[in-house]
Order: sequence, then structure tokens, then C-alpha cells
Amino acid sequence: MKKAKIGFLGCGNISGIYFKNLTQTFTNTEVYAAADLIHERVKTKTEEFHVPHIMTFEQMLECPEIDIILNITTPQSHYELSKRALEAGKNVYVEKPLSLTIEQGRELVELAEKKGLLLGGAPDTFMGAGIQTCRKFLDDGIIGKPIGACAFMVCHGHESWHPGPEFYYKTGGGPMLDMGPYYMTALVNLLGPVKAVAAMQNITFPTRTITSQPKFGTVVNVEVPTHVAGTMRFANDAIATVIMSFDVWASQLPRIEIYGTLGTIIVPDPNTFGGPVLVKTKNSPNFTEMPLTHPYAENSRGLGVSDMAQALEDGVKNRANCSLTNHVLEIMCGFGISGEPNKFYKLKSTCKRPAPLPCDPIPGGVK
Repeated sequence: MKKAKIGFLGCGNISGIYFKNLTQTFTNTEVYAAADLIHERVKTKTEEFHVPHIMTFEQMLECPEIDIILNITTPQSHYELSKRALEAGKNVYVEKPLSLTIEQGRELVELAEKKGLLLGGAPDTFMGAGIQTCRKFLDDGIIGKPIGACAFMVCHGHESWHPGPEFYYKTGGGPMLDMGPYYMTALVNLLGPVKAVAAMQNITFPTRTITSQPKFGTVVNVEVPTHVAGTMRFANDAIATVIMSFDVWASQLPRIEIYGTLGTIIVPDPNTFGGPVLVKTKNSPNFTEMPLTHPYAENSRGLGVSDMAQALEDGVKNRANCSLTNHVLEIMCGFGISGEPNKFYKLKSTCKRPAPLPCDPIPGGVK
């Protein structure tokens, strides 16, 4: 099996699990080099995970050995760095979201297609055991024809635990662009593309005070909506209700539920890879927890990179591809556009549902 060599860009808060899985879990990936603006950070990671090279981003772009640039910088840098990597002839996998605007996303997709390169990105949690089990049940018709769904991500933000939470409240942040990718990607994987969205939105707290270290006491001015309530109409005419909020102190709402003509599926947290999955049909008295039908129930972040490596070898499109990530981006931006005049936003992009994973993918690759 050919290993795809990865240029690892960004060694921040989320990088550890990517390093671990791409060097120890998946057998078709190799972290060839790493880069970060903070030298001490990249030095620590390369030593811990035995990465052979420390490079600048420019050196990565010029390195003929590198097959994929993994861009896990902060969202404000996703567009610029991904564009430069594509222009340099590199396949790109980027953390969520793909970019910050519909125009930027469209430009990246067109550039990748023009260059004949693979582009895609997080989240890859929809490829985990939990949501793939739900996908199988839907495809098998267990709950009949889907008629609706709900998706709720409500919490009180990240300033109590994240070491650098300011960007969550600046342009490019907020609950929709931060956590929305997990929920919207899961819904598109399960129900297909979306044709229209509508939303209302608020900034409930105009400032946030950081209570985590090392920036305890810093006051952040909030620039983006932190409570978004909306609806989605899918191409198959199913309708979903959505709440994405950093303004809620406590909740007992579900994460995602899918409603069909014959029953209901309770989908696990889309920010995780595992379960539980619960199903109730019209003929069953109660919800039943179902056994997971697929592997990757553990934290398998980086699975999308492994899938891209397999796609490169097979000459096909990866599952977390640019059509999917760009469509999800337009859904999220569409909520924001709709929330200003309180009108429906009709999507211009579409995508196919990603191919489901088989129940027994080969170790290290997703074939």
C-alpha cells in the first residue's frame, strides 16, 4: 500500500489527535513534515510523533515528496493557505469550515477542479461508526421515507476552557461556522443536499470574559451571531429544524433526530465518531439502542485524510470532498444571509451524498 506523504500545517489545540492517527492509526498516511508559526510548538509535535522534517509553508509547497497539505490553521487562514497550496499543485485537506464566504468556497472548488486536484476537509466524523450506522438504517428503509429532522447544538461558548477562544466570537466564528459543520455535514450525508434555508439570529451577550488560562480576564467583543434558529428544506423535501447557540447555559435537547414515515432514528453527537444509535419504528413500543454496524467508533479524526489518500491511489473522489464541504459552507452562510432580511435563501450549490463506507474497510484505508 502506497503511503500518502502529508505536509502538516498548524500545530495548535486540535493537532494532537491528527498527529496520533496519521502516524499510528492509519497505515496509508505518513506525516512527512510539519509547520507552525510558533517554533516551539512544531518542535514539540515533531519530536513526540517522530516526524522527520520541520519546514516552512513555502518549503512544503516546493517539496516534491508531499502529496497532501493538511491545513488545520485557524478558520481565517483556511482560504488563503488552501488556495496557495492548490496553486502549487498540492491536494488539500482543510479543517472546517472550507472558507469563510460562499465566494471563497466556490473559488477553491473551481481551482481544484481546474488543477485536477483533490480538495476536501473536516469534519470526517460522518464517516465514523455512529453516523454510518444511521446511514445504513436509512438506506435500508428501516424508518421509511425521511420527512424531517432536528439538529441542536447549544452550549455557552468556549471561553471557560479554550486557551485562545477569541476567534470564536470574531468574523469566521460563532456557533454556526464553528459547530455547524458537524451537524450540517451529518444531515447532508443522511438526507442529501439542501435547496433552501431560513433563519433568525441574535447576539445575546455583546462581550465575553475569558475565564480559562492563559488569558483569564480578557474581555472579547462579540462580532458574530451567537444564537441562530432556522429551518432547512432538503432536495427530497424533508424539513429540518436547527438551533446553533453559544448563549445557552443548559439544555436537554437531542443532538440530531431523523423522522421517517415508519419511525425515528436518534443520531449520536456528530462531533464524535461512535454511538449510541437509537431506533423506534411505528410497531415498536420504545426506542432500542442498536449495535453499531461499522468500525471507527473511537476518535478517528484524520479518517478523512486517510480516505483522501485512498482516493488518490484509486483515482476517485474522496468522501469528504470539495462538493460536500462547499455545499455545507453555503448552507451555513445561507443561514447568515437569511437572518438579516428574514427571508429564505435558495442554495446555488449542490452535491451528492457521500458514498457510504463498507462495514469492514481495510485497516488504514477506506476502500
